[in-house]
Amino acid sequence: MASHPEPVWSALLDDEAPLALPGATAPPHPSLRALVVRDTDLPLLRGSTAPLHLVVTGGAGQVAGPAGLASRLGLTVVGLEVALRDPDDLAGNARRVVAAVDVARAEGVLGEDVPVHVELPADEPTHGWLAAADEVAAAELRLTLRPDGASPALLAAWTDAALDRETPFRCSGGGPGPLPLLVATRLAFDGASRDEVVATLGSRDGAALAAANLTGVRRWVTSIGAQDVVATLAELRTLGLVP
Repeated sequence: MASHPEPVWSALLDDEAPLALPGATAPPHPSLRALVVRDTDLPLLRGSTAPLHLVVTGGAGQVAGPAGLASRLGLTVVGLEVALRDPDDLAGNARRVVAAVDVARAEGVLGEDVPVHVELPADEPTHGWLAAADEVAAAELRLTLRPDGASPALLAAWTDAALDRETPFRCSGGGPGPLPLLVATRLAFDGASRDEVVATLGSRDGAALAAANLTGVRRWVTSIGAQDVVATLAELRTLGLVP
């Protein structure tokens, strides 16, 4: 096997456990993209050389502050994430996130090349949910989907919503795992039936999933969180997908 994974597996996994480690180092495997850290833990990471996916905990307007702190600490932020917290006005909440991101970029504390992900509630894609997804897509931001605890049918509905808007997304840890998520997304993009996508998300046939065509899927699935990176890599290695 090659010493580096195929492009579909390169920089795919975000290490979500633990969420912050003093003296954290850069991901040691080419399939790892970043460490996921909360903004409240940034002071613990002074001196870290790891690429960080920064989760903002303070709400829609709190983007420039954490991004600026990371910059002052000399940390490398390769992604930023904000969760929508106003269920009664998700679209308005999304617009506030967009405005806060614009301010942070204008102030020079958040690079133009740093992707921003907006996490929508782990609920049915109602009119308000879809309207918020529209705002994210219009601003050319990205989505975060949280598959942990979601049914395959619900996850398939979220995936369809993202693809319908041509909006890239990352998945947080938990749920069906990287391989079913990638295969199901590719099937959905190719126009497979919802039933087929749902069945794929629930599949545990690793060999069959590993044989699926994943060309172009990383255009949509930018990264996937792993709560146990060692175990996730071991599973993918067993299937011959990563070194």
